[in-house]
Amino acid sequence: MASKWYGMGVVVVGVTAVLAGCADTGGVKGAVQPVAGITATKTLYERLGGKSAITAVVDQFVANVAADRRINSRFASTDIPKLKGHLVDQVCQATGGPCTYQGRDMKRTHLGMQISSADFGALVQDLVAALDAFHVPAGEKSELLGMLGSMKKDIVELP
Repeated sequence: MASKWYGMGVVVVGVTAVLAGCADTGGVKGAVQPVAGITATKTLYERLGGKSAITAVVDQFVANVAADRRINSRFASTDIPKLKGHLVDQVCQATGGPCTYQGRDMKRTHLGMQISSADFGALVQDLVAALDAFHVPAGEKSELLGMLGSMKKDIVELP
């Protein structure tokens, strides 16, 4: 059961990691580079308020999932402190922060769990509630939710 809780929780941050990773030019020739003397736009990590703010949202998100009868049975045997640590690191890294997520990729993590679209939707609703509880601005919330939506294909196995 622990792997199911870990897997579902990692969903949220996994999405952000994938999309944020896509933003890295990796030294690709022709990629847009910052111009000296011009202040770059703040990263999503900075706009969210850094690691302490991400930690607070993750704590609330995990509490929401634990109270959610639609999906909480999947997480009955989860190591909650470990899960929270992975989630914080993954969101931190994915949003441009200094953390390093060292967990598994989303497809491998969720393979065989038979996660449905309804399960995924419940998880997203729990995340939205956590973001709303901390008054995360609409733009930042949309970025995070967009990242989550893009991971659905790697997580959901059932209609």
